[in-house]
Amino acid sequence: MTGNSIILAVDRNQRNLQLLAQFLNKEGYHTIAADSFEEFARAIGEPARIGMALVDISGFDPRIWDCCEQLRNHQIPFLILSPRQSAAIGRESLSRGARSMLVKPLIVRDLLSIVHSLLGEPA
Repeated sequence: MTGNSIILAVDRNQRNLQLLAQFLNKEGYHTIAADSFEEFARAIGEPARIGMALVDISGFDPRIWDCCEQLRNHQIPFLILSPRQSAAIGRESLSRGARSMLVKPLIVRDLLSIVHSLLGEPA
C-alpha cells in the first residue's frame, strides 16, 4: 500500500470505473478516473505524476490503442483489462506497450499483484 502512487483508471462504464476507484482508494492509492478520450487526454496532460494506468478496453473504439501509445510515450506502465481472452487483443496490448492483460471478471489478488509490480512495490 502506498499513499503517493497515482493510478489512472480508464473505463467507459461509469459504474465499473467507480468500483475500481473505490477499491484502489481503499488500498491506499489515489486514482484519476477517465471515461472518455477527452478525460484521458486531460489526465495525462496534468502535472501530477501518474504511476501507472489500468485501461479497460470495453466499450471504446479502436482509438483506445492510440491512448495506450500515449501512455507508452509518457513512460507510464499500464495494464489492459479485457472482456474476453483473445490472442489478438493480447498481441495488440503488448505491441502498444502494455505490461500485462487481465480478463474480466477480475481476481482481486491478481490485480493487486500486478499493481504492486508496476509501481515497483513489494507484493
